[in-house]
Amino acid sequence: MSEHEENKHEESFIEKIAEKIHGHDSSSSDSDDDKPSESSIKAKVFRLFGREKPIHHVFGGGKPADIFLWRNKKVSAGALGVATVIWVLFELLEYHLLTLVCHLLILALALLFLWSNASQFINKSTPHIPEVQIPKEPVSEFALALRFEINRAFSVLRDIASGRDLKKFLSVIAGLWVLSIVGSWCNFLTLFYIAFVLLHTVPVLYEKYEDKVDPFAEKAMREIKKQYAVFDAKVLSKIPRGPLKEKKKD
Repeated sequence: MSEHEENKHEESFIEKIAEKIHGHDSSSSDSDDDKPSESSIKAKVFRLFGREKPIHHVFGGGKPADIFLWRNKKVSAGALGVATVIWVLFELLEYHLLTLVCHLLILALALLFLWSNASQFINKSTPHIPEVQIPKEPVSEFALALRFEINRAFSVLRDIASGRDLKKFLSVIAGLWVLSIVGSWCNFLTLFYIAFVLLHTVPVLYEKYEDKVDPFAEKAMREIKKQYAVFDAKVLSKIPRGPLKEKKKD
């Protein structure tokens, strides 16, 4: 009897230990399940324009991105300074491009010519004038990239004109209308300079304060979608669709 009771006592003790271990494992697994994973947290974070990569990768991740995001402050400041000088010369001082190019060439050629001839009298070496040639590969790459972008723009315009996407059509019309109004306020050079300055200021400020900007952008996007849904229900849904829409429905 005593051996039988001892066996029962050992079995009950082992069962209690097993229950404690099982309870600890289940509680730890429940706690792990309750904790949101990093991927789910990242998926819930709203980013402007639906981007998933850093802003540096959005700009291509190369030298243009470094310039726009001020990775190299000297190069970025130099590019912005050159653009400002060009805008001041052509817009404020009303210089013409051909006149400026001719004046710069006259000054450069006169200085080099005088230096080359004066070096014989003052016993100094003549100026080294490097041989300048336009490389073939960068020009070809630029031409191919420009061709690709132009063809893509033509494809988008064709899709819009064919009546396939009413939302895209309205957004492009609104954008062109706003651009025409801005163009009536200033000329092309001033508009280009404003866009250049914005590219050198807005992205770097957004990268610095994106955690504060994205929540406001999320609220704005929700409100825009809400207003567009109301406009779609009251106006756009009542507009008769084109033949392409009817064929798709059939």
